[in-house]
Amino acid sequence: MYYLILYSEKFRVSPMQDLSALFEPYTFQSGVHVRNRLVLAPMTTWSSDPDDSVSRAELNYIARRSKGVGLALTAVTYVTPNGKGFHGQFGAERDDRLESLKALAQAVKSGGARAVLQMFHAGHQAPPELVDNDVASASDVPPPGSPLRSESPVSVRALSQEEIQDIVLDFGQTTRRAIEAGFDGVEIHGANGYLIQQFLSGHSNRRTDGWGGSLEKRLRFPLAVIAEVKRVVAAHAQGPFLVGYRFSPEEPHEQGLTMHDALSLVEALKDQDLDYVHVSLSEYAGQPRRGDDLKRSRLEQIAERLGTQTPLIAVGNVWSPEDAVQALQLGASFVALGRALLLDPEWVQKVEAGRSQDIQTTLSINDREALTLPEPLWKLLTNFMVKDRLTGATGPEPSPA
Repeated sequence: MYYLILYSEKFRVSPMQDLSALFEPYTFQSGVHVRNRLVLAPMTTWSSDPDDSVSRAELNYIARRSKGVGLALTAVTYVTPNGKGFHGQFGAERDDRLESLKALAQAVKSGGARAVLQMFHAGHQAPPELVDNDVASASDVPPPGSPLRSESPVSVRALSQEEIQDIVLDFGQTTRRAIEAGFDGVEIHGANGYLIQQFLSGHSNRRTDGWGGSLEKRLRFPLAVIAEVKRVVAAHAQGPFLVGYRFSPEEPHEQGLTMHDALSLVEALKDQDLDYVHVSLSEYAGQPRRGDDLKRSRLEQIAERLGTQTPLIAVGNVWSPEDAVQALQLGASFVALGRALLLDPEWVQKVEAGRSQDIQTTLSINDREALTLPEPLWKLLTNFMVKDRLTGATGPEPSPA
């Protein structure tokens, strides 16, 4: 047997640290109440059933990890058939998915967390074989680092204006299904290089019509999605229902998003009456690649620009309770836990009980059943474990949803 040490050097427990801020309850403007400031981050598990329904393994996985957090974000679902982004991804693109979605909402809520369905369109990140080789985006630009090149038989095409309007409506219809399935909210996934971000980015959006060009025009698609989702919530929700929005602040490639773009987006989001904004970061305290202020973290700058009216969820390399507290101190209202909860599903309960020293910090090759991990996700983790043993690489990085 061997172990993969994921964060033993980073993990720290300070018996004098005040952790009470992590367990303060909160009521969002929509009226949804949560018991603490800890969030289950969305993570792709590649584990749906062959018909793209939520599998029993996924239900067990998320139910266990929802028992301590206040808010649980599902892995991302796709809103329209040509928006599927992963093998083993569950769908919410049509009404016959309702029973599957109901089971997912019930699994999350069974432990007391509020259930939020994350939704997206993959755009040019869709694997061609999952979308009948019809890969579409804001423009005919392949993703950076993608095998989709000009010499490839598969290309990316630009969406028509009619298709864009249809996708906006698809986000609304998936929101309606989330309401009918019993979810407490939806999160619009505008991060991690998927379609909404592709419209926002000057790298991937080369359009010259009303959906592209200036930053103001590139903002039109995400704002249209938000407006449609809110319209559907107003029309169909019988009680409090959350609407959140996730975004990535920067892109590393030429003409990609900068902190200037991100802060402009934040300014626009402030006016949308969202329940929260969720910033997708690889490192919660990381500094910008480029921008006016390279010395302060992205999180600090975003929190400052967002202000206190709209809550901010932060994520990214949060392992210990001290990390989570620091993220709050940098301006976050909530802290999302990804790999920390993957590795120790009882992380929140242990911290709340004053047992931070008992949090699991290693992963054994024999831990799958003990950690309630679906087989496809486990295969990914063990592949990384073998790589770590052979090459000294660092720990696994499950895909964020």
